[in-house]
Amino acid sequence: MERISETLFGLIMALTFICSLGVATGADLNVRTMLIGALGCNLAWGIVDGGLYLLARINDRGNKILTLRAVRQAPDAETARRVIAEALPEELTAILPAEQLELMRQRLRQLPEPSPGPGLTKRDWSGALGLCLLSFLSTFPVVIPFLVLSDARLALRVSYAVAIVMLFCCGYVFGLRSGLQPWAAGLSMVAFGSALVGVAVALGG
Repeated sequence: MERISETLFGLIMALTFICSLGVATGADLNVRTMLIGALGCNLAWGIVDGGLYLLARINDRGNKILTLRAVRQAPDAETARRVIAEALPEELTAILPAEQLELMRQRLRQLPEPSPGPGLTKRDWSGALGLCLLSFLSTFPVVIPFLVLSDARLALRVSYAVAIVMLFCCGYVFGLRSGLQPWAAGLSMVAFGSALVGVAVALGG
């Protein structure tokens, strides 16, 4: 689901840029300008996505450290168990007996002292790089028409067609993963993505 979301975000971002530039330049649309702009948009979105991923990793790891400290520094066992329960999904907390929460509390107290602050690991950096490449490469098909066609207007129309197919494919897979009707989800994603691009272009890109 995360990969589908990242592909959609990057695709919508690239489409917004291409549509906005097409509207702004009108009949003076230039293939080179569109190509450089679309590639730059994709790369910029990938870098931003990677940066946000690193922030999310820091936040997630920091929350775990704070939770562990709250459990270890709780004034009594009941407070510590409440902290553990609040950190777990509600569905799981509802079926866990107090004995299991107490066992968790004891195990957590036996863990070594947590690090002073959340840091980034090599895996985090590689994940950010992978996310950047995913955002860039997954939307690259939208740019291909500007590489192979010399007519900018024709390339723009083909790019729109490619984007529609990609939106449908993302929606189809989303439907499969969410228990929805795949074809209906695919068509809905095309409408949803087109509406978002339309709103973005209407508001100035």
